[in-house]
Amino acid sequence: MSVSNILKQDALEYHSSGKPGKIEVKPTKSTATQRDLSLAYSPGVAEPCLEIAENVEKVYDYTAKGNLVGVISNGTAVLGLGNIGAEASKPVMEGKGVLFKIFADIDVFDLELNCTDPDSFVETVVRLEPTFGGINLEDIKSPECFEIEEKLKQRLKIPIMHDDQHGTAIISSAALINALELVKKDITKVKFVISGAGAAAISCIKLYLQLGAKIENFTIFDKDGLVSEARTDLNPYLKPLACVATKKSTLAEAMVGADVFLGLSVGNILSKEMIASMAAHPIVFAMANPTPEIAYDVAVSVREDIIMATGRSDYPNQVNNVLGFPFIFRGALDVRAREINEAMKLAAAKALAELAKKPVPDIVNLAYNEKNLSFGPEYIIPKPMDPRLITTVSMAVAKAAMDSGVAAAPIKNWEAYELQLAKRLGLDNQVMKFIMKRAKSNPKRIVFADAENLKVLKAVREVMDEGIAKPILLGRRANIEAIADEHHIDLTGAQIMDLRAPENADLLKKFGELYYEKRKRRGTTRWEADKEVRKSNYFASMMLETKMADGVISGLTKNYPDAIRPALQIIGKKPGVKKVAGMYLLLSDKGPLFFSDTTINFDPSVEDIVEITELTAKSVEQFNIKPRIALLSYSNFGSADGEDSVKMREATRILQEKFPNWLIEGEMQAHLAFDKELRQQNYPFAQLGNETANTLIFPNLSAANIAYNLLKEAANIEYIGPILLGLKKPVHVLQLGASVREIVNMVAIAVVEAGETVS
Repeated sequence: MSVSNILKQDALEYHSSGKPGKIEVKPTKSTATQRDLSLAYSPGVAEPCLEIAENVEKVYDYTAKGNLVGVISNGTAVLGLGNIGAEASKPVMEGKGVLFKIFADIDVFDLELNCTDPDSFVETVVRLEPTFGGINLEDIKSPECFEIEEKLKQRLKIPIMHDDQHGTAIISSAALINALELVKKDITKVKFVISGAGAAAISCIKLYLQLGAKIENFTIFDKDGLVSEARTDLNPYLKPLACVATKKSTLAEAMVGADVFLGLSVGNILSKEMIASMAAHPIVFAMANPTPEIAYDVAVSVREDIIMATGRSDYPNQVNNVLGFPFIFRGALDVRAREINEAMKLAAAKALAELAKKPVPDIVNLAYNEKNLSFGPEYIIPKPMDPRLITTVSMAVAKAAMDSGVAAAPIKNWEAYELQLAKRLGLDNQVMKFIMKRAKSNPKRIVFADAENLKVLKAVREVMDEGIAKPILLGRRANIEAIADEHHIDLTGAQIMDLRAPENADLLKKFGELYYEKRKRRGTTRWEADKEVRKSNYFASMMLETKMADGVISGLTKNYPDAIRPALQIIGKKPGVKKVAGMYLLLSDKGPLFFSDTTINFDPSVEDIVEITELTAKSVEQFNIKPRIALLSYSNFGSADGEDSVKMREATRILQEKFPNWLIEGEMQAHLAFDKELRQQNYPFAQLGNETANTLIFPNLSAANIAYNLLKEAANIEYIGPILLGLKKPVHVLQLGASVREIVNMVAIAVVEAGETVS
């Protein structure tokens, strides 16, 4: 998504709404009773204090230090914004903290220091060592960043890394390893041209040298030209990399016969001619952001034999630091490493390179709308959404820390550690990323039946910014535009259809005729048909039915029965489906939970429960999640014979016979779906075995509706839905008062479903 598409007001509102900022601190222990508070603070807190005073290493046992990273900046080199000051850098540092948490479950305190003097900065951070398990330096200008990192590494006994330097170096090194393997070139012999001589470029060169590259094969350019020994303005970190004065003096000259180009400078400085002049099978890493040194499509149009990477997500081979820093710190923290050394950085790079050669999980292929991503010129580094990153990179870094002698708490059981890493992040933080990626890969036309609404218009703008759908807005144009103007919402790119406008008269007539043909033997007169299709939710369903749209979002301003009725009457159910159902997705700390049926069927029969379960399981599989199904009641495996328990027991029997390979069990009380130890102890025959359920089927609408509403409110769980199951085409009816985020999530789901709908 282009930065220019992000409205200023949207960005400001995102950061200021609710609690200002993007992060908060939450207790990890119970604080419900006076006894809890006495343990948390006085007098109970004295006990861990005394233990730590006696043995300082026990700070890792009794506090959060071992999982806490300080993200520290002075705001002198913030993203592409430059020296904007400590306070102005805080939103970026909070954002970095968010990435640490969602990708590696690492907690962060961000610290913005009002000091540009390297020594003052170092002294401040040194005094913070008791607080943190590691320090991530961020957005500090060159060359001071080198000095700061070096001095901190000398004085602190916790891992330090300046990600702007080493992150790009590690990820691009992984790409370089694999690119050279594909073109069958020896790193000791290839000729490098480097554009840019800042912190990231210098760190890249140093890591390439450790991989085996030779310094005499590097030609480096900065904003002042060739970095040569004749220059007197080079800082002490760049000077050792300078070439002799007899080297080619211009970028164009240096590119002739070059094997590798690394760009960390400015956009559009490479010409087609320069690319054409490179050696056979050239490797080009054009990583200036947001505009690469040469556009990807331009470069590949010049050379069919090129392997190219950029910093952008919309082209193959994105060099993205998020592939590295969360998992590098994860591994370093887990072995209590005293530093992040060169061996650990190389281990991370090599682990990433190896991961790219392994078969890609379906969830990654689906997320990027690929049939079969595989190692090759357009896939030389893993994708950021690859769930294997946390285990692959973290374990490699942890092992390297142990092998290089800097690990204070070595891993003893690698299988247990791998399992611990895999469980650190539930799929809840991945499931919507997966859906969003798939939607972006194939955006569809989505009709918004309630467009005269501020939330809907905000969602529409976000949908267009994300590139997940092509919106069609139904409503009075004047009203829609007035709301948009008042709230500074740019609707450029969205189609507005005013049903009162003269140009839509013929379409209304056509829809009236079609609707009449569908409903004339169900008591609908021609006059009533013409009247109904003038209602936005009926009109939207007619657009979907006549292939003028691919999906419908409705219901924000209508009650549920009225909103769903047009879809049932016009779109209808899939062949063979008798009951439409509603499913909610709840994103819990332990992973996604699917609740069904929560919105439609008041008191389903055994046959209905069977069908609802089948529809739900198929929908869960669309999220690339294996359903683990529990049919719930107030009894456990025949302990009571009431109407609901017998119904759920019989439905379980039918489903187990029909689908012997499914993980499905019932009837059971809700807590047994999650308490696997208690279930195995008392009901060892249960087919869920050592698994917890992720798909819950309820005996009636009351139970399902009450359960999900209580859970989402009492536990403050994010939810998505209701997702309608069983219709021929994607129509989703929002609950009254749905948030902008919920609307956007439902649009993404509708787009993915539309891509799978067979007309």
